[in-house]
Amino acid sequence: MRHSTLRQLEVFAAIARLGSFTRAAEELFLSQPTVSMQIRKLTDTVGMPLFDQVGKKIFLTEAGEELYRTCREVFSQLERFDMFVADLKGLATGTLRLAVVTTAKYFIPRLLGTFCQLHPGIDVVLKVSNRERILARLSDNEDDLYILGQPPDGLDAVDEPFLENPLVVLAPAGHPLAGQARIPLGRLVDEPFLLRESGSGTRIAIERLFATHGLKIRVRMELGSNEAIKQAIVGGLGISILSRHTLVMDAPAGQIAILDVEGFPIQRHWHVVYPSGKQLSVVAGAFLEHLRKVPRELHFDVPARR
Repeated sequence: MRHSTLRQLEVFAAIARLGSFTRAAEELFLSQPTVSMQIRKLTDTVGMPLFDQVGKKIFLTEAGEELYRTCREVFSQLERFDMFVADLKGLATGTLRLAVVTTAKYFIPRLLGTFCQLHPGIDVVLKVSNRERILARLSDNEDDLYILGQPPDGLDAVDEPFLENPLVVLAPAGHPLAGQARIPLGRLVDEPFLLRESGSGTRIAIERLFATHGLKIRVRMELGSNEAIKQAIVGGLGISILSRHTLVMDAPAGQIAILDVEGFPIQRHWHVVYPSGKQLSVVAGAFLEHLRKVPRELHFDVPARR
């Protein structure tokens, strides 16, 4: 193993975690031939196969499992060293590794901007993905801090709410309910709903809300992004419930109405999370303190209620 490189170990660990050469290449911004070449070299160094392929799926061999455990220990030690160096330097330099769910991209750049203005020597590595992948990264302790709309269940983690995340009901501007006041929640069950994929924090909150009232919504379509949902609303395919923050970017001006539904907006919160027992670096600790100072409600330029 003395002849293996850190880059080879990073590539191997990404494949082992993601279960895919393609996804590892995308995450590391490498071509698939480069990823395959790195693994071939590492396999030659080890002298034993690291992966078994069954159909289109890949699995770690016994040697691969042990190497993956070793990689995680090595990367953990290197992370501690980075923290040590950052502590010595203070906030003059350092790197903040932040992982956020997709909806958080509407406000996190603004908060990072004010933080980096205060600390211009800080580099930021920002990962944006769906809730499932962010929870996987949290479980593997891959980043400094994690931003989620729905706090994790069953994970040993520190969870701190820091910002309001109001959910609102959205419909096409010409919808019959647009402009009506105090619409009963039960009226929405007659409408076709456009929702995010199962497991998203917003969808979990929506399903819990309607279940609490003994109601069941009619799901017309599942879409993988908030932008796709907003465009589908404009196209008249249905209504949806999204974070008000999603109206900050790419909101089709004048084409989407916020419905005045009883019980809305639902007041939820954004949460900053990190593994219990994790020793935060000086940079991560400073950003956590920065989030604590953020006003509970950020004022965005969003369409007014119609």
